[in-house]
Amino acid sequence: MKGTALDILKQQLKDSPDLVCQPFLIDGRTCTLFYIPSIVDQAMLQKNIARFLLAESRTGSWDAFRRNLQQGNAFPIVYHSISGPEEASVLVVQGKAVLHVDQTDDFYYFDTVQYQKRSIAESQNELVVTGPQEAFIEDIQSNLSLLRHKIRHPKLKMKEYTIGDYTNTLVYVVYIEGLPKNEVLAEIDSKLQSLSIDGIFGIGYVVEHFKESSTPFPIFQYTERPDAVAASLLEGRVCILMDGAPNAVIAPVTLFSLLQASEDYFQSPFAASWIRTVRFAFSLLSILLPSLYVAITTFHPQVLPAHLLITIASARERIPFSALTEALLMELTFEALREAGMRIPKPVGQTVSIIGGIVIGQAAVQAGIVSAPMVIVVSITGVASYIIPHLELGLIFRMLRFPFLILGGSMGLIGIFAGTFVLYAHLVHLRSFGAPYLQPVAPLVLSDWKDTLLRLSSPLMNKRSSAFSRIRHRRR
Repeated sequence: MKGTALDILKQQLKDSPDLVCQPFLIDGRTCTLFYIPSIVDQAMLQKNIARFLLAESRTGSWDAFRRNLQQGNAFPIVYHSISGPEEASVLVVQGKAVLHVDQTDDFYYFDTVQYQKRSIAESQNELVVTGPQEAFIEDIQSNLSLLRHKIRHPKLKMKEYTIGDYTNTLVYVVYIEGLPKNEVLAEIDSKLQSLSIDGIFGIGYVVEHFKESSTPFPIFQYTERPDAVAASLLEGRVCILMDGAPNAVIAPVTLFSLLQASEDYFQSPFAASWIRTVRFAFSLLSILLPSLYVAITTFHPQVLPAHLLITIASARERIPFSALTEALLMELTFEALREAGMRIPKPVGQTVSIIGGIVIGQAAVQAGIVSAPMVIVVSITGVASYIIPHLELGLIFRMLRFPFLILGGSMGLIGIFAGTFVLYAHLVHLRSFGAPYLQPVAPLVLSDWKDTLLRLSSPLMNKRSSAFSRIRHRRR
């Protein structure tokens, strides 16, 4: 592309009606200021840049101005030089103000970015009663400030990446120096450096490039809570934040860390341990309860008490379907209701999902399509699936319910035991950035049981997990 640097920049930014090109005549020479008003802090621009350029245009000397500009003291705010017009055009559309010096290839940019953003609000998906209520928003600088507020230490490190050929999205890797394993940082850095994509609009775009296709289980933990990220960083884990995403991802993870909630650490150890035990039990039920019901009623009725067996048999007397078909119909119906409840506008979504489930279940029982015990089993399973704190893990558990249901309906308890064995073998071999997915169960690490099924008091949890950190002892 031929022409001066100014011509090249204007060509790069052509067909941008919201672009402002403001010239300033200084001692017979022209400086041109480029910016887009909708994404810059105009108050800062007028006070710290335009005002000084106007003053120089009235009484300034070009040689003195050029010398001050090169020395970095021409303006009261920090500015930087740019290598050429191509880089300058990218910075302008990112919200920077760019100054071009007449008859030279010199460009300087000012950090004047100010996008529209919402205020810090409470978490919508990870609710707690006694803990902090603030949550991440879509502005990366606000999210970083929330973390800085939690961890006020010079060893809190942040590495910046720009990803997306067209979106130029900022991604930050956050960690505490000396705590994470070096191989975790090296793997994340290598993946992000080599990531080639047109654009990213959510943190999931980044995560998909790390995830192995051989497993449906999450190897990252999603969270929208700054306190959860801060606690994970102190454990020796690494956080990835993206501009435009109101949540963060944490790595590495284990299955047990995904089943822990922020609320556990704001309650007494006794209450937290009880709630965690209930959560683990119902997490298993969310996978196995329908398949166990179908397997027992179809192949092993002798394991049920006689009175209960008679009650179930009488309830299924007029049902035209097998127990497996009945369970699949009810599970698919409740999955559809759950999805509809999420997509319908919030004021009516909950009402539709709850009332729809009650009405459809009751009508199906009265019509003789499904039995009342099956509605109870599916309802308990649906409630159990919501007790899992991590959304993606809950979706995987809901998905696994169907293969186990088919195994139980076709081979009975033997099929369920075989499926459980295969699932356990997969989880034993699964790694999240080198961390065993089932630690501290497999491999067995007794010291990490202090914060697994039970939660002991904080003074007793004086070591970091070897799955996350290369430093075992906490620093006091």
